[in-house]
Amino acid sequence: MIKVIELKECRDPKFIKPKKMIYKQDGVIKDWEIALTHDSVAILLYHVEKDSFVLVKQFRPPVFLKNSNGMTIELCAGLVDKDKSLAQIAKEEILEECGYDIDLKRVQKITSFYTSVGSTGSKQTLYFAKVSDSDKVGVGGGIDGEDIEIIYLPIKKAKEFMLDESIAKTPGLLFAFMWYFDLINKGEV
Repeated sequence: MIKVIELKECRDPKFIKPKKMIYKQDGVIKDWEIALTHDSVAILLYHVEKDSFVLVKQFRPPVFLKNSNGMTIELCAGLVDKDKSLAQIAKEEILEECGYDIDLKRVQKITSFYTSVGSTGSKQTLYFAKVSDSDKVGVGGGIDGEDIEIIYLPIKKAKEFMLDESIAKTPGLLFAFMWYFDLINKGEV
């Protein structure tokens, strides 16, 4: 059971830097509260033998404040906080979170987009990779205190999952599923 002990001002943030941006638009001075954050990568993983997407389930405190559960189902993802290529960061996240070690050549870029445009404007780069049982080298679960559970969602249940509002999920995950189903419809998968 999770109980909020206190919600207070963040005095020394590590990852999010709250700011007030003052700017001029069409001759009018305006301001907007923003938070500077790291960009991120996210990876849609397809498990070949299981005919399933490989997703992660984890507790997210901001979601907890909204739905009293706080658990989300997401794509494997991570912050861009290292001096490495985005694809390399994606490859490392696949290993850390899900336990699959794959060749960098198998990490295919889909596209990039902006998230939380009203508050952070972070850029997320989306990738796709196929994994199999032979790629599994560890249990996954994350690092540095992350508590990540790996979820295998059968492809045949993914559309139902997308529309189930009782499950907290990200727009990037929904977009990735739509991208994948579009490839199926075109016969490219």
